Amino acid sequence: MGPSDHRHRDLRHLTVTIITVSDTRTPETDESGKLARRMVEEAGHRVAGAHIVRDEPDALRSLLRDRLGDGEVDAILLNGGTGISRRDGTHEVVAGELEKTLPGFGEIFRALSYEEIGPGAMLSRAVGGLARGKVVFSMPGSTKAVRLALEKLILPELAHAVGEARKG
Repeated sequence: MGPSDHRHRDLRHLTVTIITVSDTRTPETDESGKLARRMVEEAGHRVAGAHIVRDEPDALRSLLRDRLGDGEVDAILLNGGTGISRRDGTHEVVAGELEKTLPGFGEIFRALSYEEIGPGAMLSRAVGGLARGKVVFSMPGSTKAVRLALEKLILPELAHAVGEARKG
């Protein structure tokens, strides 16, 4: 499939990769990754891989770049590693790969999260943007945060965002 074919694929049925960033989760215990898969599929999209990677910058960067290089993937959804602890490095890795940022994603996510959890929402470094023509969203790893981000922000706007990313 050439680059022009990718631009004209059906926006109602996108191909999404899910990446969970965690030092402790396994395929059996990754409830946030399972939730993301279920919600993406229920929205009519296809999940092309659900990965778990340790919160190690080099490992995450390598996996993210690999997925960004996959011509079939339209969007990448990451969960976990967005906090402020010493081990939380997802933000730096993802932000370093983005060519265009979508500040509104993080801003609105934190505003919505504030309504649910209060001032702790400001500790989230959720980020979104475009990298190599793909839409990338990085959200916290709790199931509540994944549900909030997907239900209120990402899934309602994903097809439009991918369509815009394909222009030009």
